[in-house]
Amino acid sequence: MIDERDMAHCVAAIKHGSRSFHAASRLLPRRLRDPALALYAFCRLADDAVDLQQEKAAAVLSLHERLDLAYRGRPRNAPADRAFAAVIEEFDMPRALPEALLEGLAWDAEGRRYEDLSGLRAYSARVAAAVGAMMCVLMRERRREALARACDLGVAMQLTNIARDVGEDAREGRLYLPLDWMREARLDPEHFLDAPAMSPELGGLVARLLREADTLYHRAEAGIAALPVDCRPGIYAARLIYAGIGGAVRRGGHDPIRARAHTSGRQKLGWLMLAGVRAGGSLVMPHSALYYARPLPEVGFLVDAAAADAVPARDWSDTLHSTLTGLKARDAARRDALKRGGSPAIAAE
Repeated sequence: MIDERDMAHCVAAIKHGSRSFHAASRLLPRRLRDPALALYAFCRLADDAVDLQQEKAAAVLSLHERLDLAYRGRPRNAPADRAFAAVIEEFDMPRALPEALLEGLAWDAEGRRYEDLSGLRAYSARVAAAVGAMMCVLMRERRREALARACDLGVAMQLTNIARDVGEDAREGRLYLPLDWMREARLDPEHFLDAPAMSPELGGLVARLLREADTLYHRAEAGIAALPVDCRPGIYAARLIYAGIGGAVRRGGHDPIRARAHTSGRQKLGWLMLAGVRAGGSLVMPHSALYYARPLPEVGFLVDAAAADAVPARDWSDTLHSTLTGLKARDAARRDALKRGGSPAIAAE
C-alpha cells in the first residue's frame, strides 16, 4: 500500500514533469492509476537524475543503489523510492524491467550513440519499452503477446520523443539519430553537434523516424484492445497523445531545431475523448492479427522477463553489471584526475 503523502508527491512530480502521461492517467481506473503514477514518478526521478547532473556516471551508480534498496524492502527515505518499493512488493515486479531502464540511463551517461535503427530500438527498449512492460505487470497482464505490443508502444513513444527533441539534444551534446541514416543523408554528426541547423536532409531523417514510430503505434493498438476493459481508455489516450506529438512535428515541417513541437490542452482533451471512443469500439471489433506479431528482436528480453512463465531473476543481469563496472571505473578515473588537478574530460576518454 502506497502512503498517501508519498502518493501526493508522485502525482505532483508527474503533473510537473510529464504532462502527457498525467493527462492519459486520468482515464486509468483507480486501482491502476496510483501505482502507475508511482512507477512513472520513480522513472522520471531516474531520468532527471542523469539528464540534469553533470556527474552522470555518479548519478547512475546512485540510482543502482536506490533500486537495490527498493528491492530489498529498505528504500531510501524519499517519497518516490518508498512508493516504488510498495509497487514492487504489491505487484511482484520482475527485477529485470527496472534494471533495463537503469541500463538505458547508463548508456546515456556513457554518451553512447547508435549505429543503426536496431541500436536505437535497443536503447528505446530500455528507457521506454521497459516502462510499457512494467505497466502490463501493474494491469496483471502477463501474456507474451500483450507484453510485445506494450513494448511496441514504448519504443514508438521514445522514437517520437527523439524526433521532437533532436535540436534540444544536439545543443546538449546528445545525438540519437542512427549514424548510418546520417551518412546516407550526407550529414556529419560532429559538424551537426557543433552547429545544429535545419536542412532538408535533417527533415527527411525526422520524417523517417516518425514513420517508424507510426508503424509501431499501429501494431500497439492490437495489444491495447486486448487489455482489461477498464484499462483500455487510459492506454489508448497515451498512444493518441504521443502520436499527436509526432503530428505536431510534422506540422512544423519536420523542423526540430527552431522550435520544440508541443500540443495544446484542447488537443489533449480531444484525444482523451477519442480514447474513450476507441475503447468502446474495441469491445465489438474483432481482434487484429497484429496482436500475434512477433516482438521486435530488441525487446524480446523484456517479454521473457515479464511473461507469466518467466523465471524470477535474483541477481543483476550480466550486461548491466558490465555497464556499471565500466561507469565505476570512469567515475574513479574522473575523481582521481580532479584530485591531481587534471582534466576529468581527459580521464573519461
